[in-house]
Amino acid sequence: MNIVNLAAYRFVALDDLPALRERVLERATALALKGTVLLAPEGINLFLAGPRAAVDAFMAWLHGDPRFAAMEAKESFSDDVPFGRLRVRLKKEIITMQLPAIRPEGGRASVVDAPTLRRWLDQGHDDAGREVVMLDTRNDYECDVGKFARAVDYRLASFTTFPAAVAADRARYDGKTVVSYCTGGIRCEKAALHMQDIGIERVHQLEGGILKYLELTDGAHWQGDCFVFDGRGAIDKQLLPSPPLPFGERIEVRGQSCAEVDAKPAMLPLPAGERAGVRGHAGEKLLPERALGNSPASLGPSPQSSPRKGEEANAKSAALHWGGA
Repeated sequence: MNIVNLAAYRFVALDDLPALRERVLERATALALKGTVLLAPEGINLFLAGPRAAVDAFMAWLHGDPRFAAMEAKESFSDDVPFGRLRVRLKKEIITMQLPAIRPEGGRASVVDAPTLRRWLDQGHDDAGREVVMLDTRNDYECDVGKFARAVDYRLASFTTFPAAVAADRARYDGKTVVSYCTGGIRCEKAALHMQDIGIERVHQLEGGILKYLELTDGAHWQGDCFVFDGRGAIDKQLLPSPPLPFGERIEVRGQSCAEVDAKPAMLPLPAGERAGVRGHAGEKLLPERALGNSPASLGPSPQSSPRKGEEANAKSAALHWGGA
């Protein structure tokens, strides 16, 4: 597999967004990269794909800007580029939470690295002997593809509903160590800060998210595959594209508990050239390129999601990939 898929983000104050957008677009285009780059006053969030030489050249160029020098990328591999084109967009947030008081660029919550988390899960408690609770901050359709064993899953339609869901469930975490996680780390970074703000003690975010956990460990305690926001649909514990389920196979064989598959397998085509977007952003209104100018959470499964259009595209794509209705 000769295509490298990059996932990276960094919370850092940016005040030159239109000019930065043009520079990023120019450099990524020159290297023939495809994917999505989001820029906002709070930082940068990107998914890009291309040959090794091209992605390495882009990251080296990006690291030349002191604001992005410490940004680390998670890598996975595929035979083909899973994006149809390149997009560089200006947004209000690089991951939408709609809580302006949460400012990760001003300081992070405590982190736990992948090897330490695996050890905690193996032994059944953290190093102080406290029970460890895994908290999934992703959307419902992502959790349906795979998650950590016994993780809390609020069946979120979108990340904006997370604050209400966790606030209503605070008592669950009393006296325990909470580890929030998501695909690459960006959502759980904001989630951990919010949980601290509402008085939940001993909150950690999983450094680098699921992708870094699968890269640095053998994937123990992870059940199923990992949903990704591109044409691959999902990746397995080896960070390789996972095939759709065969016709008639039950999704629960991958660690899920869903109804029997009654549709023929289909590879995941993202609608209208990646309308699924980056981490649930597709339905959010974009900022003009020349200027920058809460619904209740569901604590149980709902008969159908009520997300934004981009979230609906993601959910539909996940269903197609996994053979669901």
